[in-house]
Amino acid sequence: MVNIKDVAKQANVSIATVSRALNNNKSVLPETKQKILKIAKELNYTPNLIARNLITQKTNVIAFILPEVGGDYFSEIIRGVDEVAFNSNYQLLVASSHSQRNTMETTLKFLEKSRVDGIILMLPSLSDQMKDILANHTTPIVAINGEGEFPAINTVGIDNFQGTYSMISFLINSLGYSKLGLIKGPSYNYDATKRRKGFLKALKDNNISHNEDWEIEGGFSVTGGELACSRILSLNEKPEVIFACNDMMAAGCYKAIQSFNLNIPDDIGVVGFDHVFLSEFITPKLTTVHVPTVDIGREAAKLLFKQINSEEETSVEHTKISTGFIIGGSTKSQKK
Repeated sequence: MVNIKDVAKQANVSIATVSRALNNNKSVLPETKQKILKIAKELNYTPNLIARNLITQKTNVIAFILPEVGGDYFSEIIRGVDEVAFNSNYQLLVASSHSQRNTMETTLKFLEKSRVDGIILMLPSLSDQMKDILANHTTPIVAINGEGEFPAINTVGIDNFQGTYSMISFLINSLGYSKLGLIKGPSYNYDATKRRKGFLKALKDNNISHNEDWEIEGGFSVTGGELACSRILSLNEKPEVIFACNDMMAAGCYKAIQSFNLNIPDDIGVVGFDHVFLSEFITPKLTTVHVPTVDIGREAAKLLFKQINSEEETSVEHTKISTGFIIGGSTKSQKK
């Protein structure tokens, strides 16, 4: 079996020079590097990854820590990260945070023991202590969402505010809705707060009053959406359409509306946010804000590898990904 000594002997250079050339070290002269690469190819030499990692101090592994592993939304983001990692000859380690405490312990474990070359974090919120830890560590880190919360960390996220604002404005101006309810996510969640702000700003800019009785938290779950919608439908005065801040809560609305023997969209409309797999198959098809979830994962991974591969400190970047509309049968037709 051909080894690095064979390549060094034929190229008439040291083993260290071969190692540096194969690892694209700039200290090796271009003509020497080209000669070594040519000989390595002719000899069909494959570097020992374990040995190379010991030399370069790299593990060729990145970690992705997110709230949960299951569900269409998270699975699609994982797919985007894994695609870029695979093309970069890296392994992806996925971990679920479950809770704030577990998030801190899991992240610190990776940071302190140098088990990975970089970390992607997808978290609903972070404590001040955790922000300080991340901001003052040398391990490359990218946070998905939370631009305002992590000014010193590279972030990738969707434009939650604009996506909501555009959808609500469309419901008012193009579909003619004037009574809009809101089933929101948890108050501590970054995405949820931005979507609520987009909802309220769209109402204000279109001179539509906000009925606080029609605003209820649903916890981003199907059950939470069902319970919140049931509370709204129990009121004497009801909205014409309910904007649920994610598709899972919108699916819960379908269950509640059915239990009240009401029709979608004739009696009440439903709108979601995310455009997960489920939204394509419930009846009627859900009108929702489209989120390019795979692209979120891809962009986060690209930004992380930009840090990993840079020999100099890179400037902080905050990448925002635009959303779109999916118009289904859960809202009425455009006004005439």
